[in-house]
Amino acid sequence: MKIFRIIIIAFSILVFSKRVFAQKIDEQGFLNASENFNRTRFNTVIIGEAAVGTVITIGLQYLWYKKYPKSHFHFFNDNDEWLNMDKVGHATTAYNIAAVQYNLMRWSGVHKGTSLWIAGSTALAYMSMIEISDGFSAEWGFSPGDMIANITGTAIFVAQQSFWHEQKIQMQFSFHKSIYAKYNTPELGNNFLQRMIKDYNGQSYWLAVNISSVLNSPHFPRWIEADFGYGAEGMTGAVTNPSVVNGKSIPSFERQRKIFFGITGAFTTKNNITYPSFLNIFKVPSPVVEWKLKDNKIKFRPLYF
Repeated sequence: MKIFRIIIIAFSILVFSKRVFAQKIDEQGFLNASENFNRTRFNTVIIGEAAVGTVITIGLQYLWYKKYPKSHFHFFNDNDEWLNMDKVGHATTAYNIAAVQYNLMRWSGVHKGTSLWIAGSTALAYMSMIEISDGFSAEWGFSPGDMIANITGTAIFVAQQSFWHEQKIQMQFSFHKSIYAKYNTPELGNNFLQRMIKDYNGQSYWLAVNISSVLNSPHFPRWIEADFGYGAEGMTGAVTNPSVVNGKSIPSFERQRKIFFGITGAFTTKNNITYPSFLNIFKVPSPVVEWKLKDNKIKFRPLYF
C-alpha cells in the first residue's frame, strides 16, 4: 500500500506540474495565435526554419551519409525490420512536424486553411528529403514503407484539423535506456543521444486520446488523457538477432512487441486549449499497463518512460 501511495502522489505531481506550466504560458499569452497576420512573427518563423533546415541538411550529409558509400537511386523494402518500430516512428515524426508547423503559422496570424496546407506540405517535404537521401545511399534505399508511414502521420494531423479543428488524438514519443544497445553499438548507438534515435528497444510511441474532446463532454476534465502505446524489445538486429558482433558472442534475446495503456495529463490552459505541438511531443512518464504479445504477459509499470 505504501508504494501505491507513492505512485499516486508522484503521478499527481507530474500532472499538476504540467497543467500549471501550461497555465503560466496562457497567462503570458505569448504562444497564443495572432488574430491578424503578424509579419514580425512570420519573418521570425521563416528565418528560424531556414536556419534549422540548413543545419539539419548539412548535419545529415556530413555527419551521417558521408560515412557510407553512395549509389544510384534505388528502392529498398525494409518492412520486416525492427518489428515495424521504425514505421511508427516515421508516422509520429511526420505528425509532429505538421503539428508544430501549423501552430507556428497560426502564431504568425496565417489563415487556418493556409496554415494547414503549409503544415502538411512541410512535413511531407522534410520526410521526403530524408527518404531521397536514403535512396542515393548504398547502405539503405528509398523505402516505400517509410513513405507510406510519413503520409499516414501527416494525414492523421491534417484530417483531425480539417474535420474537428483540433487534435483529439495526438501522437507522442518516449524513451528509456534499454539493456540491449550495449550488445550491438554500431546498430543501436554508443551514447544516449544516438540510442535515443537508433535503439528501438527503448522507444515507445503513443496515441494520446483526449477523453473530454472525443466524448464531446464539457463535464469531463479536459486535461486527462488516455494513452495507448506501442513498443518492442529484444532486438539487437534489424530482422534477426546476430549471435556475434565485432567478433564477440552476444546473448540470445526474444524479439517481441508490446502494447501499453495508461492515463496521464495534457498541456491545457484555463481556456481549455490543448497545445498540440512542441509541448506534447514527448509523453510524460506515468504508470502504465504493459502487455507483451508473444509471452502474453501483462505487467504494471509504476512509472514508465
